[in-house]
Amino acid sequence: MKAILIVFAGLVIFLAGCKRDEYYIDGGKAQADYPGSMMEYLEQKPVPFDTIAQIVKLAEMEDTFRNADFTFFAPDDDVVKRTIGSLTNGGLNADLYRLGRDTVRQLSDISPVIWRKFLTRYMFAGINRLKDYPQIDLGLQSQYPGQLYYSNSNDVFNIGVIYGDANGVRYIGPRRLHIMYIPDIASPTATYSPTYISSSDIKPRNGVVHTLAYSGSYFGYNYGEFFDDVYVTGLTSSN
Repeated sequence: MKAILIVFAGLVIFLAGCKRDEYYIDGGKAQADYPGSMMEYLEQKPVPFDTIAQIVKLAEMEDTFRNADFTFFAPDDDVVKRTIGSLTNGGLNADLYRLGRDTVRQLSDISPVIWRKFLTRYMFAGINRLKDYPQIDLGLQSQYPGQLYYSNSNDVFNIGVIYGDANGVRYIGPRRLHIMYIPDIASPTATYSPTYISSSDIKPRNGVVHTLAYSGSYFGYNYGEFFDDVYVTGLTSSN
């Protein structure tokens, strides 16, 4: 009887171990998969991507977002709203009005070429999740520098993962993706708008989406450049 109990106990432990292994396997598969294209993901998330989905179409890049594989650091609609601004709250419209130029009434007033130029700054070749990026420590970049990447617009960014602290121990806490626009490759530590990622590793059928957290930045990271392009090109409503 004692032998039977020992065998039974061993069987229970074995089954529990198998169940635990199955749990870990299932946990590994429990990724934030989206059963559609990246374009469909943006369209199905009107908050916060309704305006971004519209810009994709204005930039004539809808086919790319439906079929091409790439990594997208997605800005939210507020970035575009802040960039366009108003006559009283600054931004593009306030500056155009101050210079006696027509203001933006709808996003289609701006050239598709401009939308495409700045949208592709958020797009990177390949499919990269958080685990694929190196560590960065903003206070110790000589040791943990992150890594420089070229976006699809051929602009340079430093992307890395910040390792949080836990219980007074460095680098064992939660990890968070971080991206910085580098306006001049000759000065890789000079940056515009260091930005955290609010959610990462969303996996549509094509590519990966990392959502940028609110940072007060402008669309395309460089407002002055965006304004200059719109000013020189003019608006379709004024041509």
